[in-house]
Amino acid sequence: MPPITVMIKPASGLCNLRCSYCFYRDEMAHRAVAERGIMTKETARTLIRRAFAYSDGQIAFAFQGGEPMLAGKEFFRYFLREIKSYSSSKCAVSNSIQTNGTLIDHEWCEIFKEGNFLVGVSLDGTEETHDMYRLGTKNEPTQARVLAGIQQLQDAGIAYNILCVVTKQIAEKPQEVFNALKIHRWLQFIPCLNGFDNQNEAWSLTPEAYGTFLIETFDLYEKAWHSGEPVSVRQFDNWLGMLLGHPPETCSMSGVCGEYFLAESDGDIYPCDFYAIDEWHMGNIKESSFFRLEKSEKRRIFREESLPVPKRCTTCKWYFLCRNGCRRDRVLSDEGELITNLCSAYQLFFNERADQMQNLARFVAAQPSSQESVLLSQQKDC
Repeated sequence: MPPITVMIKPASGLCNLRCSYCFYRDEMAHRAVAERGIMTKETARTLIRRAFAYSDGQIAFAFQGGEPMLAGKEFFRYFLREIKSYSSSKCAVSNSIQTNGTLIDHEWCEIFKEGNFLVGVSLDGTEETHDMYRLGTKNEPTQARVLAGIQQLQDAGIAYNILCVVTKQIAEKPQEVFNALKIHRWLQFIPCLNGFDNQNEAWSLTPEAYGTFLIETFDLYEKAWHSGEPVSVRQFDNWLGMLLGHPPETCSMSGVCGEYFLAESDGDIYPCDFYAIDEWHMGNIKESSFFRLEKSEKRRIFREESLPVPKRCTTCKWYFLCRNGCRRDRVLSDEGELITNLCSAYQLFFNERADQMQNLARFVAAQPSSQESVLLSQQKDC
C-alpha cells in the first residue's frame, strides 16, 4: 500500500498565544463547531491502527495546532507507546511537530528524542517583527520564550527547523530577518494568508512586496551557498532541486492537492490543513478507514479542483516551477479561472533571478555529494 501522511490537531485550535494573523482561528470561525477539545486516547488509538492498516511502507505523523503541545506530555507518550505496539510492522514511521516553542522544556525534549521528532518552531525573524503579531494571551511579547525553547532543543541535540510567516512588515526587512534566522540553518518562509473573506489587514502581504522579498532573500541564500555555509530555505531548495531534475516535495509546488489527511482532535478528517471547514469534511476516523476516506467523493473533488491549468499559465515560461502555487492562494481571474494571487510575485522573482538560480543549481550539482545532500534532504516541515 502507498505511504500515508496524517497531519494531526491533537489540541484542535487551542493555543497559548494569540497571533494576529492565525489562519486556523479564521478557519474555526467558518465552521459550525469551532474548538474540538483535546484528542482522546481512544481516538488516537483508532487513528494509529487505521494508519498502519492502510500502509505497509511509510507513515508520517505530523502534529500541528493551534498549539499541539497543549494536548499534554502524557498524550504524546501514549501516542508513541501505541506506535511501538506495531513494532513488527514493516512500516517506517516518522514524527514531526510544529510548535510556537514557548512550552518546550527538558521533559518535552525527552519525548521528542524518544519519538525521533523533527521539531518545527515558529519564529518570525527579529524581536521587532516577531513580537509585532506573535503575542501571548495578555498581549505580551513572546520571542524570548521561543528562543529559550530553541535553546532547549539545541542542548538536547534535537533536529529542528524554523517557520517564518512573511507579513507585510517582514517583507520590508528581508536582510534583517534572514540574518536573524540564518544561525538556525533550516528555514522556511511562507506568505501570510488573508482570511477566507480576503479582507486586508495590517499584516497583509501584497504580491509586489512578496516578489521583492523573494529576490532579496534569494541573494542572501545564494551568498550563503558560495560562502561555504549554506542555509536551507525550503522554497529555494525546492526550485533548485526541480532545476536539477528532482520532483518538488511540497504540495504547493506540485500543482496537485489532497496529498495528505488532516485529522482534527475529534477524529474528523479533511483533505488539507487550509480547508478544515464543513464544506470539505470527509468523514470521521472512528467510522471510516483511510481506504474509504481516500476514495471519498469529497477528496476526489478536492483533488480534481486543483488540477485545471489556467490559460495564462499555459503560455508562461515559469509554470514548470510555479505550478499555480497553493490552492489557498488562488483567486478568480478576469478570465474566470482560479490563479494564484502571487502570480505577479513569482513573475517578478523568476524574471529577475532565474539565471542566477540556474547558475546556483549548476554550482550545487558540482559540489561533493555531501553538499548536494544538504539541499535535497532538507528537513521538511510538518
